[in-house]
Amino acid sequence: MTLTIYVVDAFTDQVFNGNPAAVCITAEPLDDELMQRIASEMNLSETAFLFPQQDGYSLRWFTPISEVDLCGHATLASAHMLWATGILPLNQRASFFTRSGLLTAIKHDAWIQLNFPSEPVIACEYPSELVDALQIVPLYVGRNRWDYFIEVESEDIIKRLSPDFSLLQTIQTRGINVTSRSQEFDFVSRCFFPAVGVNEDPVTGSSHCGLAPYWGKKLNKTDMYAYQASARGGILKISLHENRVLLSGQAVTVMKSELFI
Repeated sequence: MTLTIYVVDAFTDQVFNGNPAAVCITAEPLDDELMQRIASEMNLSETAFLFPQQDGYSLRWFTPISEVDLCGHATLASAHMLWATGILPLNQRASFFTRSGLLTAIKHDAWIQLNFPSEPVIACEYPSELVDALQIVPLYVGRNRWDYFIEVESEDIIKRLSPDFSLLQTIQTRGINVTSRSQEFDFVSRCFFPAVGVNEDPVTGSSHCGLAPYWGKKLNKTDMYAYQASARGGILKISLHENRVLLSGQAVTVMKSELFI
């Protein structure tokens, strides 16, 4: 068996920035164990697997060690490749059937807009290991069904974070998102996922399903610009619409390769 795999940098218009995702488009579904092994071989934060079904595409996402319920940058990369390869016309909506329900993507010039669920954040108690691992004084700590969200005082604190990942990994959660206001953007963040094999994710669409309603309420805005301040960095345009979060980003193809199995 020979499979074609693309590597796409998502939430950026320049190669070697944003968040790289692998995209594998097949005519038929692959075995779960094979998909996990391919994702481990690719060793990126997520590998997306697509195959056509009625009215759209099945879409699943795997980190190097596990399958996840929602991934923004790999969905953006998947839509980008459907249009870039000519599988879908540029004016046709991409529809994905996933563990998180129906997700869609549409193209607006150089930007791709994803229609994702809103995952509001609720204030909560938290283990001491959370702040010990980050060495921060939180202004707010909350969580949604996946992650912790921590607001800190300044963007400078965000940029200087140097987490203790071995300690973070002991916390019972998918991920830890640290965020603050920003002078250039509406808010900035960094996102850590050691529990699923990704110490720091460069740009995380699914985290913004929680960050967007949190900052939208706090700033009294429905349209926002966000920046994920990882080493690679990435920009997101966000619109809140009822119980949905519209996440827009750009993407660029980096590599096309063949996998021989």
